[in-house]
Amino acid sequence: MTFVLPLDQNGCSVVGDFNGWQPGQHQMRRRSNGTRSVSVTLPRGTRVRFRYLGTDAHWFNDPDVPELDGPDSILVV
Repeated sequence: MTFVLPLDQNGCSVVGDFNGWQPGQHQMRRRSNGTRSVSVTLPRGTRVRFRYLGTDAHWFNDPDVPELDGPDSILVV
């Protein structure tokens, strides 16, 4: 699964149940196409809870994911 955000989101990492909610384990890297992204290998059919952690400890959801469970974005791989 690849998580993608616009480049203007500085210093972000994706944090979720797949990495024990550990900030910095999946740091998003700058790409030449004007985005930041990181790929995570997950089994097909996995339901993923996640959020992004930006600079100044700012937590936010993926703007392209409509499903939420409490404060978390939800996707099924």
